Amino acid sequence: MDLEEITSILRLIKLNPLSIVGIAIVATFITLGIISPYIVPYPADAWGYSYNLETRLLPPSSKYLFGTDEMGRDLFSRVLLGTRFSLIIAIGVVGIALAIGIVVGLIAGYMGGSIAMILMRITDMFLAFPPLLLAIAFAATLGRGLVNVIIALALSWWPWYARLIYIQVNSVKNLPFIDAARVIGLSTTKIMFRHILPNSLTPIIIQAALDMGSAILEAAGLSFLGIGVPPPIPEWGLLISQGWALINRAWWLSLFPGIAIVITVIGFNLLADTFQEIMDPRLRSTMVMRGI
Repeated sequence: MDLEEITSILRLIKLNPLSIVGIAIVATFITLGIISPYIVPYPADAWGYSYNLETRLLPPSSKYLFGTDEMGRDLFSRVLLGTRFSLIIAIGVVGIALAIGIVVGLIAGYMGGSIAMILMRITDMFLAFPPLLLAIAFAATLGRGLVNVIIALALSWWPWYARLIYIQVNSVKNLPFIDAARVIGLSTTKIMFRHILPNSLTPIIIQAALDMGSAILEAAGLSFLGIGVPPPIPEWGLLISQGWALINRAWWLSLFPGIAIVITVIGFNLLADTFQEIMDPRLRSTMVMRGI
């Protein structure tokens, strides 16, 4: 990527306020996910180690910005710390799903023949079921836990990446520069991972950005159903589930974790749109020209 391309990308981001909003939301989410354990106002409340009968179900105030829960714990501290667990879930789910899906799709797309048929039929078996339904089945089988939630979601999502990379590889593997790599004697592994894969990643990166928000949302759904992250871990979906039983008495218990999920998912969706604009040279040039 040369200086001219970098300049056009920066101009494109500057011309699109929604891109700036998406980048700001995601950057804030990642930053808070890293530093949240060190900045929470009430660490014992955040980790769920405290119980204070005198501060049960207090509404939002200057002392407790998001109010307190049924155990008298500061909800703001718990929502803030929940950012870290949501970040771990998003990175873990998308990372594992990418690792499996890319390898399966790359091998199937490049090798073709019976290998492709077997791998793609296995992929289609997973795609025959809704991802959330598969995740519920895996999570119920594995049991509650942060690691189990990540594994359950990753096992239900990798086929989408496999199918996507398979399509991309089939459109790239017969191009002239791949034929040239074969002629000079490069190994199959080098051709696949050094030449084909880098030229097939554009839709994968866009989909991964979208799925970061979806992973947080679906993990929250599993926790809400009672098969996700166990208490007292302050995962956002679990906080919503715990607050739902008291929604008539303490509306803030479900409202603020819900707002955190909505804002984060919107941020990743806007970031995915930004990636799509950046990685399409024709679209990038058109948008920059229109902004002049």
